[in-house]
Amino acid sequence: MRLTLRQVEAFRAVMRTGSMTSGAHLMSVTQPAVTRLVRDMEEALGFALFERRGNQLQPTAQASALIPEIERSFIGLERIARVARGIDEQTAGSLRIAAMPAVANTLLPVFLARFLAPRPELQVSLLGVPSHLVAEMVASGQADIGYAEGPLNRHGLNIQAVPMDAVVVVPAEHRLAGVAVVEPADLSGECVIAVAPGSLFAAGVTLALAEVPRLAHLETGLSYTACALVAQGLGVSIVDPPTAQQFIGRGVVSKPLSVRVDTGFLVIRSENAPRQGLVQRFAEEFLVFAGNGEHHTL
Repeated sequence: MRLTLRQVEAFRAVMRTGSMTSGAHLMSVTQPAVTRLVRDMEEALGFALFERRGNQLQPTAQASALIPEIERSFIGLERIARVARGIDEQTAGSLRIAAMPAVANTLLPVFLARFLAPRPELQVSLLGVPSHLVAEMVASGQADIGYAEGPLNRHGLNIQAVPMDAVVVVPAEHRLAGVAVVEPADLSGECVIAVAPGSLFAAGVTLALAEVPRLAHLETGLSYTACALVAQGLGVSIVDPPTAQQFIGRGVVSKPLSVRVDTGFLVIRSENAPRQGLVQRFAEEFLVFAGNGEHHTL
């Protein structure tokens, strides 16, 4: 006779409760049904699991030796069931995120702290990679969602732009630290630290400051590095707000720029990705977070 999961469940229920009747109640079945399942299990195994001693049901030595292994198996099954419930309720599963450093190092860690708090079973992979690799990872299925710098137009990808106005960062003791809004002309004669030379963002900064005579002997690929240079008094820079916010109180002051320079990002997903479930919820909530200024609490 073949051993079945239902027989094992009946045996476990009787072992946990101490009687056929209580085991049946635990399983929400009749007592004869549990008795039959245990008897069938004994036949399949080839040895007795319980002995009658008066009104008491006593496990045999074989049953006592078997139950630890069964409990370990059920712990695994119960975990699978718990994870399955979490997936259905969007509180468990896995989420793979690829993001450009300006997003991976600023907005996403803060948002993930909030998103994961009620989701202890959720497994997350966050990779900070260059923008061109973000698109590749999403397209190849290595990431569920990506955040990258534009422009990007690639078949098979769903792309959404998230605009964000750049800000000016200056040393805390700088002459511009006290102004409400920085005009391009205010940067005349300043060392403006260039960020991501050759990028669309860098081109936007160059256009905004086209008529402004300035020094430009420092350049870097990352907004974070630019802010670190500003904190050392080596110049001023135009960067994204989340990165600038990380340096507030660390020798840097952030000010709005009177002309718009977009330093936003793209949300990238596969066109074949389902528009429901955990990834969709993450995508929607992160856009709200990034768009309404909640990241200013960094």
